[in-house]
Amino acid sequence: MREPTVERTAVVAADYFQSYSVVGLLAAIGVLFVAIAFGAGRLLRPVVPTPEKLLTYECGVDPVGEGWAHTQVRYYVYAFLYVIFAVDSIFLFPWATVFAAPGYGATTLVEMFLFLGFLAVGLLYAYKKGVLAWT
Repeated sequence: MREPTVERTAVVAADYFQSYSVVGLLAAIGVLFVAIAFGAGRLLRPVVPTPEKLLTYECGVDPVGEGWAHTQVRYYVYAFLYVIFAVDSIFLFPWATVFAAPGYGATTLVEMFLFLGFLAVGLLYAYKKGVLAWT
């Protein structure tokens, strides 16, 4: 085994920092590009504040009442159920690739059925609670 020398260590360190300097230079160019774009936009846009422009805008409708609105919980429940099944599909793809590998078939199959069983219990619970009934 060759002993590291000061010259060899200096060359390795120089190569190491050179690669990071390229990344740093590209990051600086990117930040500079964004700053120039925002600055040009600020210089070129017309600035004519009127009372209409300073009003709160809500989809073309004049705002009426308070800013607080009641939202029904069931929409959050539907979103949560969607997230559960999206996560389920994310886990199914790697399972399908590992299942074909030698030595993992039976173990992977049992683990995936356990996972699907937990999801089925959650779906059954949501069904029994009446969450899935759209009213």
